[in-house]
Amino acid sequence: MSVIAPRLGMPADPTPEQAEVVAEVVAGKRGKVPAPMIPWLRNPELARRAQRLGELLRFDTSLEPELSELAILVCGRHWTSHHEWTAHKRIGLAAGLDPRTVEDIAARAPSPYIRSDRERIVLQVARTLLAETRLDDALYAEGVAILGETGMVDLVAILGYYCMVALTLNAFQIGLPDSFAPELLDTEAC
Repeated sequence: MSVIAPRLGMPADPTPEQAEVVAEVVAGKRGKVPAPMIPWLRNPELARRAQRLGELLRFDTSLEPELSELAILVCGRHWTSHHEWTAHKRIGLAAGLDPRTVEDIAARAPSPYIRSDRERIVLQVARTLLAETRLDDALYAEGVAILGETGMVDLVAILGYYCMVALTLNAFQIGLPDSFAPELLDTEAC
């Protein structure tokens, strides 16, 4: 991958609506403007609603932080989203993910290192849903048995949101070249 620059930056002369949304997110749990919000600011209401959903899914689901981050990393790897991967690798490790798990996901290992049934089911549901767009009855039932109905809903919502994030980051080349992740150079589907 050659060195590339972001296609969009923060608006140089923000509108009052853009400034209001930026102030809201900076005052929230993140304390800063998240990278995908940079292009979203071209539609301030999209930026407002998307960042609120992202804040909910990042900080306030029924899943433990390391499980949310595991799902986000699977999504970032699936889309080869360098900035998403780089940011959430750091967050995931800080939340307690094992470095071997992170390395295995980056390498698309068929059987990544996992430490619990909860990690296993998050990984399996995320990979299956991203690759096949559906869950068979057995995997769905196992997911509900391990994560509960709310956990499954939260997991699917995290995956959907972070797919939007990955596609936004990729389309507008946000975070590059600074967040380039050489471990993601293999672009085969996971």
